[in-house]
Amino acid sequence: MAQPRVIVIGAGPAGVRCAETLVAAGLRPTVIDENRRDGGQIYRRQPDNFTRPYAKLYGTEAGRAQALHESFDALRGRIDYLPETLAWNIFEGEVHVAHDGHTRSLPYDALVICSGATDRLMPVKGWHYAGTYSLGASQIALKAQACAIGSRIVFMGTGPLLYLVASQYVKAGATVAAVLDTSPLMRRVAALPKLLARPRLLRNGFVLMAGLKRAGVPVLTGITPVEIEGSPDTGVHGVTYKDAQGRTRTLACDAVAMGYHLRPETQLADLARCAFRFDQETHQWLPEVREDGRTSVAGVYLAGDGMRVLGADAAEIGGKLAAMAVLKDFGLAVQDDALRRLRAEQARMERFRQGLAQAFPWPVEQAAQLPDDAIVCRCEAITAGELRRVVCEMGAREANRAKAFSRVGMGRCQGRYCGHAGAEVIAAAAGVPVEVVGRLRGQAPVKPLPIAIQKETV
Repeated sequence: MAQPRVIVIGAGPAGVRCAETLVAAGLRPTVIDENRRDGGQIYRRQPDNFTRPYAKLYGTEAGRAQALHESFDALRGRIDYLPETLAWNIFEGEVHVAHDGHTRSLPYDALVICSGATDRLMPVKGWHYAGTYSLGASQIALKAQACAIGSRIVFMGTGPLLYLVASQYVKAGATVAAVLDTSPLMRRVAALPKLLARPRLLRNGFVLMAGLKRAGVPVLTGITPVEIEGSPDTGVHGVTYKDAQGRTRTLACDAVAMGYHLRPETQLADLARCAFRFDQETHQWLPEVREDGRTSVAGVYLAGDGMRVLGADAAEIGGKLAAMAVLKDFGLAVQDDALRRLRAEQARMERFRQGLAQAFPWPVEQAAQLPDDAIVCRCEAITAGELRRVVCEMGAREANRAKAFSRVGMGRCQGRYCGHAGAEVIAAAAGVPVEVVGRLRGQAPVKPLPIAIQKETV
């Protein structure tokens, strides 16, 4: 019997551990990686000519980052690794990829999508000014380019990543003007029973917050963003917000890093025709996932933050479980004890995820409060007022219909950064639950391709 053709998309924590498990079972998977090197976003490797130590780059996760990198280095000769390669479509049992100006299709018998996560953003008036970055982009600038996004930076949003990136900037010597968290402090107190499912991570969170305060960084909770002050010519020069008592304040800065947790990158799962369901806890559509990462489509599996945002160590477990599901489905041997142990560990991490959703909620009410002139879709410069107009005057109460009438989500990011907030604006204007609005359908290519790209001939 010929060896099954297994493709793993992504070489972050989930993808590396998935490939490692498949190789240990005697398979030779193909690993497609959009980045130059393995590690994903969280364990992104620094350029070859940079020599910063692991402890400085990854902080409390330095040991895990180094272990993952070393594991992948050991795998290189036993996998078919395609770095700097974009998986831009999935259709009829083939993954379509692009690399160095050429595109080709790779057939598969099993496909494991480890696409990771990206920033989840809620617009605020002025967020289109130069100097406004997502938390992920801010982290990339620090890790991959060894530079800060500004000389005086405000971190705004909510979730653990807010504190992690702010702490990394402080450690690198940057000036952090403040951390502005939209979540009330009491939400975290109420979520403690669930957060205690992972005491080490909870402790790390307290350490990060304490470190920021020791460095003299104001950490304010329960705030409401009002506006990022600036101009088209000079970019960002301040942030206006309301504090927990409702008082309006303004902070001077020349850069803003913002984000509200992360959201799974689900476009490839959508193109693979996986079924989705609405998650009430986090107010977003997520792929339906069965045991060990199996999806509604036979032969397609999901793992890591591209399935549920549980964190890097949980992604490693998810990658192993998805690989074991592939092996079992092909009738290959799997250690049942190891499978049970991994499932139990993942269940504990799921409880922690629920605690995070409770402690750091997605700020639904901000969408309804956006002024009409606030830009929602930065790619196409579509304002909240325009979205409300297509709802109220044209009856566009469904996400894709509103997209057709307004062009929201038609730009370079294809709705990655505006899709969730845009749906909330539509729902508020229409007076319906956001799940009724639906979600923007995935379209190929998932990211822009060069016009001059050529199909590779065999």
